[in-house]
Amino acid sequence: MTTRSHLPIQTFLLISQSPKPSKTPSSSLSLHRHSLPTSTSDAGILFREKIIYLENLNVNSHKALRLNPNFRSAPLSSLVSVEHCLFSFGIARSAIGRILDMHPQLLTSDPHSDLYPIFDFLLNEVSIPFLDLSKSIIRCPRLLVCSVTDQLRPALSFLKGLGFVGPNSITCQTTLLLVSSVEGTLLPKIRFLQSLGLSYEDVVNMVLRSPGLLTFSIRNNYTPKVKYFLEEMKGDLVELKRFPQYFSFSLEGKIMPRHRLLVFHGFSLSLSEMLKVSDGEFNARLIEMRLRSVEGS
Repeated sequence: MTTRSHLPIQTFLLISQSPKPSKTPSSSLSLHRHSLPTSTSDAGILFREKIIYLENLNVNSHKALRLNPNFRSAPLSSLVSVEHCLFSFGIARSAIGRILDMHPQLLTSDPHSDLYPIFDFLLNEVSIPFLDLSKSIIRCPRLLVCSVTDQLRPALSFLKGLGFVGPNSITCQTTLLLVSSVEGTLLPKIRFLQSLGLSYEDVVNMVLRSPGLLTFSIRNNYTPKVKYFLEEMKGDLVELKRFPQYFSFSLEGKIMPRHRLLVFHGFSLSLSEMLKVSDGEFNARLIEMRLRSVEGS
């Protein structure tokens, strides 16, 4: 296995310290003056500038103040440094606004101690290509507020143990799995699937084929869908092993109505045949089956 260099992080540490163009006047304010003693009037003006800065990013300032009281006393320069850090890793300004609105605690984070270690982890331990880093963060902004030591690294170790290595390695599409608790989220889902009568190897193969299985709720997804599959569809667990994507489809919106249509007309299809096609294709297939049935009678 080739060892990755930490050069990308060092390079972007330098980039983040250089001036960045911005469309908003607030980003081009002199950061020097915010380090000088200010009067009450000046403090009010500076606070208003921070509010305007957030508004330009489409961040809810009321929410930010409520969830991150430290924002009130933080200098504008610290907010700008966070934006520059995220921008330097390819995250567009519009996406930065959404991320900061979702997680206002990031507004007063220190890029060097809080953010760069996360990007370093994604680059050099998870082996996410630099150009895909922004996709990982936009898909799961919560990555930026997780501890590498306490959360991300243990989750990665567990996932690698399951088989998320080589061709099944974590990608920008599956980095959201890293924010899940091993004991509280990942293991219970593995055990639930095993409780259905599936072997550990079966469950692992299902998860590797359909990583989304580790993101679904046991109560709101697994339990009602398993109940319908076993009791109403009289399904066989072998079918679930072949098509674990069953759990990614809406029970009320797709599984139940399509199954009931098939039952009404006296037909049956495999899970993949029933669910993978669009509504138009499913209806066309149903009509074709009905026509064949009439012709054969």
